[in-house]
Amino acid sequence: MAELEIHHETEHAIDPIGQKIGILAAVLAVCLAVVTIASHRTHTAAIMHQSTANDDWAHYQSTRAKYHNLELGEDLMVGLGIRNQSSDKMLADYAIQMKKYEKQGNEIQTQAQGETKAAERDERRGLRYDLGEGLLEIALVLTSLYFISHKMLFPTLGLTAGIAGVLIAVTALLA
Repeated sequence: MAELEIHHETEHAIDPIGQKIGILAAVLAVCLAVVTIASHRTHTAAIMHQSTANDDWAHYQSTRAKYHNLELGEDLMVGLGIRNQSSDKMLADYAIQMKKYEKQGNEIQTQAQGETKAAERDERRGLRYDLGEGLLEIALVLTSLYFISHKMLFPTLGLTAGIAGVLIAVTALLA
């Protein structure tokens, strides 16, 4: 059987600049993957903190409702003018329970505020990761345009956007 040889008008030449730009694109892709994962994990943490804060605030509200019920019972007994040994015992018990619910409410409120602040901090960090991610995506696309146009403008713009994206993403670690 005869061999068939296909000749191209131009042979594939090794493009040393293209190889370097290919490596740059690969590095940008790895940075993009790392920043994307960090962004997703940070947004998940924000959701978890906000969910815990919501639960804490609901717990706080139920504690305050119990406290107000005790206040209402106390007000009713005083308003109706019921004064005997049994009512005095109930009022003393109400006072003890009110102190307990006041203390619990303050502790729960502090915890809920802490979780809310943690959620807000994670959202700020997540926004920085998102901005870094967007710039890294732009950098990857711009750098890849070299392979179509063979113009050095694109990898230069891509490298600039990539550096900006990495720097913005790194600031999320400091926030």
